[in-house]
Amino acid sequence: MNDDAGATGLVRSWRECAEAPGTVLLDGFHALKHALRFGGDVRQVVTADRAALLALAAELAPDVSPAVAALAVELPAPLLRTLVAKAHPTGVAALAVRPGREARLAALAPASRRAPVVVLENPRNLGNVGAVIRLAAGFGAAGVVTTGDLDPWHPNAVRGSAGLHFATAVERLALAELPSGPLLVLDPEGDDIRSVTVPDDALLAFGSERHGVSDELRGRAAQLVAVPMQPGVSSFNLATSVAMGLFHWMAGRRP
Repeated sequence: MNDDAGATGLVRSWRECAEAPGTVLLDGFHALKHALRFGGDVRQVVTADRAALLALAAELAPDVSPAVAALAVELPAPLLRTLVAKAHPTGVAALAVRPGREARLAALAPASRRAPVVVLENPRNLGNVGAVIRLAAGFGAAGVVTTGDLDPWHPNAVRGSAGLHFATAVERLALAELPSGPLLVLDPEGDDIRSVTVPDDALLAFGSERHGVSDELRGRAAQLVAVPMQPGVSSFNLATSVAMGLFHWMAGRRP
């Protein structure tokens, strides 16, 4: 876009959209690709090099390439930098609208679930939250629920998930609001997970690496389960623990 007035108008429109409730920043091509692939409501796409973006889409995601072409608008690099604090190496940013809360809660309801829900109690690292959401999408989990004050739809979490928030239900709830289902809590004192069958409607709950789960969550558990570790190893990374829990569930299912 070379027209100064048009570029200025686009910047104004972007900022207005970015400030609207429920807007999600998609930072980079992979986040955009996944949002489009999984039905995300993408409103604006900006790039400093439209031709390069379309070539990337044609190479890596031909299924969404037409949608990228229809949405992508080129902005001078200095203007693009005013919209995104730190430009992604792929040189693209987009704005989308997160799915409505009612739809997310409906996907987490027992009647809708055919796979476990991952529960993260009071997570502190947005990158870890994004990594867990990416895992949940890959394993086909019903969704990811977080408790505490971090927004699981924060741009840093969406970047960590590569936009796969749109491939699974992601919601923040209080412990009292958790969907029903057998609650399996990962805890060092629990039963070896290899001896446990994880039902499809389970809630798989994980605490922080440093503090583990709260007494309240532990007290609500239908069963405590543990991932075996060598003596002297204090903990696994959160995403690693989630991956092992979901893999164990998947391995126990019939093909």
